[in-house]
Amino acid sequence: MRPASFLSFAGFVLLIAATYCPLFRPFGITTWNMYDANKPFAIVILLIAVVGIVGVIFMQMKIARMAAWLSVGLIILFYILALLKIHTSFSFIPFHAISKFLASKIKFKWGWWLLVAGPVMALLGALSEKSKFKMPTQQEAANTSN
Repeated sequence: MRPASFLSFAGFVLLIAATYCPLFRPFGITTWNMYDANKPFAIVILLIAVVGIVGVIFMQMKIARMAAWLSVGLIILFYILALLKIHTSFSFIPFHAISKFLASKIKFKWGWWLLVAGPVMALLGALSEKSKFKMPTQQEAANTSN
């Protein structure tokens, strides 16, 4: 396995692990991972990471590259949706100051670093140049043995 493939593989594994890491801490009471926040979205990201791992293992770099781009896009979308959800979850309260205070009590945790680092590593590994080593064809192998 070439080093770029290993980097891509490690990025997809890190993405899978990051879905289980704490992402939110609402009101200092509990921590939420991606499955607590939005289970269907988390399962889609998990499946894309598995497809990326399968693509790397079977040396199908087009599949791995597509999975890496999709994972980056979905993580960006998840972050935007999380921000919107946090800032609009208490909009039903008629007092704006109270709703802002309650929204400020939902904190982001360290799992976001892993959630971003995994797809970026996978993308860097998938976009790196191919190996300069080329397997000889049967005709080239026959010419060198004579």
